[in-house]
Amino acid sequence: MDADLRFALQLADAADGVTLPRFRAVDLRVETKPDLTPVTDADRAAERLLRESVERERPGESVFGEEEGDDGGAVRWIVDPIDGTRNFSRGVPVWATLIALERDGHVVCGVASAPALGHRWWAARGDGAWRDGEQIRVSGISALAEATVSFARSSLLTATDRTLDVARRAWHMQPFSDFWAHLLVAEGALEVAFEHEMAPWDNAALQVIVEEAGGRFSDLSGAARFDGGSAVSTNGLLHDEVLALLSDGTGGS
Repeated sequence: MDADLRFALQLADAADGVTLPRFRAVDLRVETKPDLTPVTDADRAAERLLRESVERERPGESVFGEEEGDDGGAVRWIVDPIDGTRNFSRGVPVWATLIALERDGHVVCGVASAPALGHRWWAARGDGAWRDGEQIRVSGISALAEATVSFARSSLLTATDRTLDVARRAWHMQPFSDFWAHLLVAEGALEVAFEHEMAPWDNAALQVIVEEAGGRFSDLSGAARFDGGSAVSTNGLLHDEVLALLSDGTGGS
């Protein structure tokens, strides 16, 4: 295991130590940010801890986080202290800390730690993707009519007809929350997951995990990037077809 991934896993351990004790805490503090999304004291405490750890252990490297913004620089740790804050704040165990390392514009490793689910996923470029120590791969299903698809609320609100068109063509449709849908693609449990509104800190860790599992990760334009404002994860075999359906409502069945 390379040093970057090892440190990312150490950061995830530290974050879990902050977030899990606050999950379902009776004194959990929840506020609403200017963009109308929730934030808890656990979000803020976890990101602060991650920033302090990077500053102490990785001098010269910076942090781009959801709660405290972007420090800039060619080497950035991109963190979402709690992806799925709505779930976290309501006692639903589908939430995770997402941590990725970007070097010169490319994500080189990523970790998604979901302690309330009891799972952790990670990947480094060239070393495959893993869940709880077991290597994972995307599925080999090549027909949308045999595929399981997940989409998020943003897709239903902003592109209802196209989203439902993909869902109708699929063998099974089951929406999963936030990070989890994309990681289920990486595991081979789903073939497609998409969301029309995603931030860089949502996407960075997911991109490297999906790609190292043999899948494809892009924005809705098809660009393999984490900062495109959206996310489409597939097993690779269905990617172009799904993009076509989502872009103009046409495509194969």
